[in-house]
Amino acid sequence: MSTKTATARYRRILVKLSGEALLGDEDYGIDPAILKRIAGEVRDLTQMGVQVAVVIGGGNIFRGAGLARAGMDRVTGDHMGMLATVINALAMQDALESLGVYARVMSALRINEVCEDYIRRRAVRHLEKGRVVIFAAGTGNPFFTTDTAASLRAIEINAEVLLKATKVNGVYDSDPMHNPAARRYERLTFDQVLSDRLNVMDATAIVMCRENKLPLRIFNMFHAGDLVRIVQGEDVGTIVCAED
Repeated sequence: MSTKTATARYRRILVKLSGEALLGDEDYGIDPAILKRIAGEVRDLTQMGVQVAVVIGGGNIFRGAGLARAGMDRVTGDHMGMLATVINALAMQDALESLGVYARVMSALRINEVCEDYIRRRAVRHLEKGRVVIFAAGTGNPFFTTDTAASLRAIEINAEVLLKATKVNGVYDSDPMHNPAARRYERLTFDQVLSDRLNVMDATAIVMCRENKLPLRIFNMFHAGDLVRIVQGEDVGTIVCAED
């Protein structure tokens, strides 16, 4: 079934990508092949009529919290990290536009020469017009992760689901990279994630999702086609939601 005739379960989604997802086989920066593949999957979603927003981290370029632990002022480090997310967002915008997809970068920091300021109503209008909106610079405030920014933006634009792309296909009871016997959860509640301290997203992001009844699905971005399958309603990865 082609993406143009496929049925989408969701009308509006937000995809959270880590900066590391853009590394591919590179040690630093952006792997153009990975960027193009991710952009291609987002394009497929737009061809299904899905409104897509994206939040990208900056860990492939700079991680403020890491240098803060090494002695850098935390606020300075976090602002540098926010600028790294703008670089990634501009790269994603370019990749999408090269595929014929209209895209807008909206930054929580004012950088008018390279992208738009984040204004919620304008972001929603872009989505309604079929443009992909890429949210950059986190929340615009230090001490908040891009996970929290993703939850916040998803709630603000009334996304129906938050999709977090990782290196593994869901949430496990231990690190599957080091424990081959690790068990994958198919379904979790937000309270389970918090009480068991499962490494899904930071606690602030999880609480925001729980309080606003925003379902969260964790999946492996490196499994080609999984993003489209999720939007079509397939049970991919791990779903985190409120109590049944």
